[in-house]
Amino acid sequence: MSIFKKTAALMLAAAALTGASARAQYYEIANQIPQLITPALQGGFNYRGFVDASFTGGVGTNGCNFLEFSTTQGFKYSNWFFMGVGAGVNVVFSNYEDSDMPNNFNPGYRPGNGDFNTDYSLKDTGVLIPLFTDFRFNIGQENNVGAFIDLKLGAAFLVGKNYIRTPDGILNNSEGFYFKPTIGVRIPTNGKDSRQAVNLGCSYQLITNNYWNWGWNYNSATINSIGVTLGYEW
Repeated sequence: MSIFKKTAALMLAAAALTGASARAQYYEIANQIPQLITPALQGGFNYRGFVDASFTGGVGTNGCNFLEFSTTQGFKYSNWFFMGVGAGVNVVFSNYEDSDMPNNFNPGYRPGNGDFNTDYSLKDTGVLIPLFTDFRFNIGQENNVGAFIDLKLGAAFLVGKNYIRTPDGILNNSEGFYFKPTIGVRIPTNGKDSRQAVNLGCSYQLITNNYWNWGWNYNSATINSIGVTLGYEW
């Protein structure tokens, strides 16, 4: 047999072995899928629920304050990792100085002469609905006081009105980016059920969306705020 035939035979044998190994691995994964789905359907994936209340105060040029109530439902996949989805109600309080702006300002509206305010301190409020994926990392044993890191990542939608004026831009009713990390302490409340606990943490919140009005040169608002979150889990 020539060297070329020997090489070809070796390559074919290697390909056959690789294919057989891949097929065996595929069937092994396929056989494990029902074993993964069944515990989830039966509640065996360690279901967890959370409710949180937080207040964050604005920092930087966009000094908006937020009062938020949210809930998250999901599964704890290991002693240290939880993932779920959630929704909330986020009330925003905006305080800003209005200089040389029209009465009853409406983005896109260009008033005539004499329709202007001058240096007024104004307030605006609104309600955002955040929808997010929640990732939580626990540090320490579940039945003892420990620490946690929580990351909420998703979108926030303004409801009930078209926009909110902020000190440095407009927060309108298109979907906005929502990001809220929290670092805190987890305190078990039931010695017989370690799943029940109170969470107290320090939170940072970022909300921004895409808006631009060429007439008044007002762009999208990027709002940073820092505060505290109090929560309960079960």
